[in-house]
Amino acid sequence: MKVLIVEDEKTLAFEVEAFLKKAFYICDKAHTGKKALEMLDLNLYDFVLLDLGLPDTDGLTLLTEARKLNPDAACIILTARGNIEDRIKGLDLGADDYLPKPFSLPELQSRMQAISRRKYGIKNECIPIGEFEIDLQNRTLFKGKDQVDLTKKEFDLLSYMLLHKNRVLTRMQLSEHIWGSFTDYDSDSNYIDVHIKNIRKKMANYAAVDWLETVRGVGYKIKKQA
Repeated sequence: MKVLIVEDEKTLAFEVEAFLKKAFYICDKAHTGKKALEMLDLNLYDFVLLDLGLPDTDGLTLLTEARKLNPDAACIILTARGNIEDRIKGLDLGADDYLPKPFSLPELQSRMQAISRRKYGIKNECIPIGEFEIDLQNRTLFKGKDQVDLTKKEFDLLSYMLLHKNRVLTRMQLSEHIWGSFTDYDSDSNYIDVHIKNIRKKMANYAAVDWLETVRGVGYKIKKQA
């Protein structure tokens, strides 16, 4: 999943980025409100981590703009402000959660995971998919007792599609959320198709994968299981 870290304290921003990258998130950073707006206008994010005390923009104003530019992104306010009114206003403006500074990085990750579970209706970390079971926490895929050996990118691609099951995802959307920004996308590249082909081949050694559909000329989707 892709995260925008909006934080003017550069040391903290780099610490958050390093921690989340180890948890397989893709991270961008913005140290000013102006830069954050530029990035929100160019890219789609799954999470926006927003410091309220920015040097050039009021964080609550930026939150309003972020909700317009990235309405599907979950927003967590990171603030040193002790004013309860600011926190309430942030939640009223569409923030999904807030963390007072200083905060624990594992707690931040846990809150992000909790938001994802609510957003995608996930009741536990192990999700059935066809005859397989995918464990989002431990990043494993099993058919019964047999583990299917997926690469990091293959797992990221499959799990992201699973979270958006029954929704057609374009190759550009998959590229954006798994590899980087739209600006890096090459419409002539077939690397998404290659990864999907490899996923199907590996899983087909264990069971049918007819629930992983190709939508001709558009992209791919995972059908909801009956």
